[in-house]
Amino acid sequence: MNFLDHCTALITGASAGLGAEFARQLAPRASTLILVARRVERLEALKRELERPGLTIHCRQADLAEPVDIEELLGWIAESGVKINLLINNAGLGDHGRFETANWERVRQMLDVNIGALTHLTHALLPMLKAQAGAAILNVSSVAGFVPIPKLAVYAATKAYVSSFSEAIRAELRGTGVRVTTLCPGPVSTEFGKVAERAINPEPVHPKECLRVPAEKVVADALHAVECDRARIVPGWHVALTIGLIAALPIALLRCILNKRAQ
Repeated sequence: MNFLDHCTALITGASAGLGAEFARQLAPRASTLILVARRVERLEALKRELERPGLTIHCRQADLAEPVDIEELLGWIAESGVKINLLINNAGLGDHGRFETANWERVRQMLDVNIGALTHLTHALLPMLKAQAGAAILNVSSVAGFVPIPKLAVYAATKAYVSSFSEAIRAELRGTGVRVTTLCPGPVSTEFGKVAERAINPEPVHPKECLRVPAEKVVADALHAVECDRARIVPGWHVALTIGLIAALPIALLRCILNKRAQ
């Protein structure tokens, strides 16, 4: 039996993008899905799409930028008796533009969701995960976490945290039955770019089309990586090669490139 068969999975940011695709690809195999997002109407629509005999789907509305919502979610999990063995920390926010002109509330939310909520949920659910016969954590990072990126300064830094944190707890959890995988996608056709734009003087995010990878492939590769207990996955060989070359550049040359990008 494969690891994902009959799993009980919690997916954050499940109302759209990669989160919804994770739900779609897990639905034929899982026994229980817990879908978490702010837009509960989208979760309910996704639930109707995925319902089948033998699958239980719970929709939980939560703004993961708010600690009280995280505590309410954790309280519901404790009271419901569900035994989660797959935690997918997918929820994330972006912001595109110069740091000095950023809206601080937006920056706070990005830090609280991308770093705070991911860390809090992982810490709170680890005892449950370790109590299962086998369990996994899939943290969604980004290729943006490999290098500093002007005009995505805070977002890239939060993803660097996610990648570093995931590698560290993977080492800590070896031998416990809990595997940890980091997903580092490149450009994906989701709502992220549009949401990351600013309302005032927006600077649209236009990634290279040749680096774009379909959400279906990103999720399929990520779930396969979990099953194979891989530490990290960068979907798309062309993306992996490109980011590998960039990350290997001497820091002096990388700074020159970053300085040009910033202008």
